[in-house]
Amino acid sequence: MAKILIIDDDSSICETIDLYLTEEGHEVHTAMTGTDGLNKFVQTSPDVVILDIRLPDVDGFTVLEDLREDDEDVKVIMITAHHDMDTTINAMKAGAFDYIRKPINVDELDIAIRKALKSIEMEKKINGLLMEPSRQFKVGDIIGTGKDMSEIFKTIGIVSQSKTTVLIQGESGTGKELIAKVIHNNTSPNEPYIGVNCSAIVETLLESELFGHEKGSFTGAFARKLGKFELARYGTVFLDEISEMSINLQAKLLRVLQEMEFERVGGKDRVKVNARIITATNKDIKTLLKEGKFRDDLFYRLNIVSIHIPPLRERREDIAPLVDYLITKINHDLHKRILGVSDELMNTFLKYSWPGNVRELENLLVRAVVVSKGQILGRGDFPELLEDLEKKCAPEETGGIDFMETGKLLTLDEIEERYIRKVIKASGNKTKGEICEILGISRPTFERKLEKYGITLELDG
Repeated sequence: MAKILIIDDDSSICETIDLYLTEEGHEVHTAMTGTDGLNKFVQTSPDVVILDIRLPDVDGFTVLEDLREDDEDVKVIMITAHHDMDTTINAMKAGAFDYIRKPINVDELDIAIRKALKSIEMEKKINGLLMEPSRQFKVGDIIGTGKDMSEIFKTIGIVSQSKTTVLIQGESGTGKELIAKVIHNNTSPNEPYIGVNCSAIVETLLESELFGHEKGSFTGAFARKLGKFELARYGTVFLDEISEMSINLQAKLLRVLQEMEFERVGGKDRVKVNARIITATNKDIKTLLKEGKFRDDLFYRLNIVSIHIPPLRERREDIAPLVDYLITKINHDLHKRILGVSDELMNTFLKYSWPGNVRELENLLVRAVVVSKGQILGRGDFPELLEDLEKKCAPEETGGIDFMETGKLLTLDEIEERYIRKVIKASGNKTKGEICEILGISRPTFERKLEKYGITLELDG
């Protein structure tokens, strides 16, 4: 049972809704004016308010503003006979939980009330969990708790003590530039950090972007321009998608790395390179070497220290903390107050393969936060996205794993162990390499997980 306040000057509507909600077991209060409604709100502390936009004494939007000033989390369902776009948009912008048009369909109203009450229930649950101090995130944090991420953190600490060249490899969306920035911030935070996407600039312009040019060196060169290597001073130059650089420009970059100096396009003066060079790619450079698309000698120069970022599907233990971090970040950027996601949604996240990695997760959450009506993200916040998400989950790969046991959610480790055992059991006589391909993880990661969970292939068929 919930307490519901109806604020509407139409007595017949008040009586109809009152009768229906009372039969449903709710405690109902009514008010015919905005002023009376505000007074009863203070007196009764209702769970949900049903508010008409047109009232005899005060505009419904003003009442909504006053209600939210008293309780920012109040769930207000606005109703109106005016079916115009602007009114609907303004109601949602003002903080209404939902918007229903007259004549009122009781089924539609009932659904809206149920959603509001479910949102309240989830918020109370999350607020109870938040009573304990939680980790405070800051912008630029790298979220990771597994062994692979721990090794990356160690490598960052080591390379931050010098200015050696670093090559970062990983799929799109794994956070290669974030790691480059963390290395920079731990090495020379007061110097410039300059990023260049090698795939976004045509070859004829990329050389000038990197090394600069002299006045009159080519058509349109009306003045001297300093390149990224010069502008970076003692900081960092990050060359993203280095695998997209042409063979011709690769040769020039190699010469810069060997001599640590260069000439501007059309110039003769030698300019010394003082910046650290960090490169990144989402492609397998070793394959490009075999195909003759990347220079061996340049690869050896760039690969002095190599960091490989595992895809999100190989570190599912990081999904929950990543969601917490990203929601904190999105709340700050969009001035929202989202508390978290529902258990149902988190279960779906844990089953999904995340082809777009952390970037896909962040984009999904941003859109959900924008359209969210409550403080807990769930299915109702992005039904189309979630439907597409679940289509890609490949349910046959989960082997019918239940994420609940005796009414309690399993831990990530428990879920992962059961998943690996089911895949091995269903694989028959497949080799370890084939099983790794099904799981979507590397051979070393697979071996570590077998050891971690005490799994032997012979025992599991």
